[in-house]
Amino acid sequence: MNYVGKLLEKEGFEFLAVNSQLKKHPQFVCVDSKNSLHFVLVQFATYPDNPQDYDPIWMEVVKKHGQKKNAKIKFAGVGIANALNINNPIVKHEDYHIFFEGFQDIV
Repeated sequence: MNYVGKLLEKEGFEFLAVNSQLKKHPQFVCVDSKNSLHFVLVQFATYPDNPQDYDPIWMEVVKKHGQKKNAKIKFAGVGIANALNINNPIVKHEDYHIFFEGFQDIV
């Protein structure tokens, strides 16, 4: 979440709300420089899962909510892997790699 939030700040987004509860979406409600509303959904996946693969049914629900609020939807699929060996699990207080290919515009 922190990684994606920092990227959004660099791109000039202003946060209206941040939701860090698990399984709650969108995680970021923000506006861009043109004052357009954006819902940013963040999904994490550990290696070997693909962070870009999202549940299309879940995304349709979010898209409908965004349409009601006249919001654009962005998806951030973030991959995480153990820095020493990508096949090892992520362990607290150990180094890890983040894989992020950029935001996907959904709507």
